[in-house]
Amino acid sequence: MPILSLAFLMLAADRATAVAAPSDPVAADWKAIPDDRLLVMTLAGGRQVIIRLAPGYAPEHVANVGRLALAHWWDGTSIYRVQDNWVVQWGDVTEKKPLPRDVAARPAAEYEIATFDPAVRMAKSDAYSTVSGITADGWPVATDGAHAWLAHCYGTVGVARDASPDTGTGSELFVPLGGSARRLDRNYTIVGRVIDGMDYLAALPRSRAEMGMYADAGEATPIVSVRLASDMPAAERPHYQYRAADNPRFAAMVAAKENPKPPTVSLGGLDVCDVPLATRQAP
Repeated sequence: MPILSLAFLMLAADRATAVAAPSDPVAADWKAIPDDRLLVMTLAGGRQVIIRLAPGYAPEHVANVGRLALAHWWDGTSIYRVQDNWVVQWGDVTEKKPLPRDVAARPAAEYEIATFDPAVRMAKSDAYSTVSGITADGWPVATDGAHAWLAHCYGTVGVARDASPDTGTGSELFVPLGGSARRLDRNYTIVGRVIDGMDYLAALPRSRAEMGMYADAGEATPIVSVRLASDMPAAERPHYQYRAADNPRFAAMVAAKENPKPPTVSLGGLDVCDVPLATRQAP
């Protein structure tokens, strides 16, 4: 975002509060995220990271993630890798912890999605696709004309894996810290997106060891628990909503960002990973 003075930012905030823009969402644009599609990861110190799961795009891997959460498999594991401008990764650093019996050892490759059907398309292509856009239910997608896939953006949650044909079970997950992760598109499965608490992950100390793996186990961040919201006591469940993209207000927001008003210089386009995919706690 542009670097602006404090006075300008305060004035802009006042104006935004006073006047609704054509790009502002209305109440009907906010859709509930089901409890069984919310993954709640609690880190040491009580910090919580909320992940919205994407079963419609990677059903086998998301099913594994759900089974792992129901088995409390991640409890006592850690965030053991933080590589600058690359990824944060978590799971069992020893790779010796047995998986629950109902977890598929080698799910089908889910690097692509069935169709490219965005509600809003970006005005320009990018280095990784011929067309990209945002689906009605708020996911960044891209295509080369023959294949379609979810894009690896900041905050998306991917499945770590070994060499093909291994696709990863979902027990080892990662989240990109920068836009450089787009080169992972069509090579790794995306199972969700961090919708709250990404600031905790982004603030973790970077490791200077090879591939960002912490050289000292004491540097790793302990994971206290990982739960599906649907598996939590009703009174403790978080409730979130996403902003739907299949309406003129979302399209107007994207168009405004693709063509900002002077003195900002317009480049006539926007990277799909730069589109704000708003979520909020349910009122």
